[in-house]
Amino acid sequence: MEQFPPEVRERFHANPEQLGAGLVGEPPERWAAIVIEEYDPGWADRFAAAAAHLTAHIGRGVHAIEHVGSTAVPGLAAKPIIDIDLLLDDTADESRYLPALEGIGYRLVLREPWWYGHRMLVSETADVNLHVWPHDAPEPVRHKLFRDWLREHPDDRDRYAAAKRRIAGETVDRPGDYSLAKNDVIDRIYDRIFAAHR
Repeated sequence: MEQFPPEVRERFHANPEQLGAGLVGEPPERWAAIVIEEYDPGWADRFAAAAAHLTAHIGRGVHAIEHVGSTAVPGLAAKPIIDIDLLLDDTADESRYLPALEGIGYRLVLREPWWYGHRMLVSETADVNLHVWPHDAPEPVRHKLFRDWLREHPDDRDRYAAAKRRIAGETVDRPGDYSLAKNDVIDRIYDRIFAAHR
C-alpha cells in the first residue's frame, strides 16, 4: 500500500498556457543568471532570521515555516537564495496576509492558483524566495521529503549537485530553462524516495 496520496507521489505539471501566466510585475533581476555556490553554513542562520521575522509579523493562521530547497541541505551546492515554505490557512484571500508581508519588505512575483494556490514573494534583497501555500497543499510535503532525503543520502545529494552544476553551464544563455532541465534528476530521486516509503 502506498504511504502517500497520488497528488504527493506525482509531480504537478502546468498546462502550457499556464507557464509564465502567473508572473506579477517585473521578474527579479536575479532570475537573469544562475549562480551555483558551495554550501554555506550561514544559510541556516539566514533562514532562522527570516523565519523569526515572519513569525513576529504574520500572526494567526501560520501552520508552518519550513526551510526547503538546496540551501536547506548541509553540504549541497546551491543558488545562494533561501527558499521558505510558509503554510497558511488559505492563500486565496490575499488581503489576509499580503499586506503584512509587503509591510516587512516582500514583493509578490508569482500568483499561481492552479498550482495548489501557490504564491511566491521575494525579499527586498532578493535573497529569499517565500513560497506561500495552503496548509493542506501536497507540494510542501514533497519539498520536505526531498530535503530530508538529500540530508540523509549523500550519494543523491552529490548526484544532484553535479547535475545542477552541469545544467547551470548548459543553460547559461537560457536561465529560464534551468529549473525544468533538472526534472529528470529530480524525478529519479523522487522515485527512490517513494520506493523507500512503500
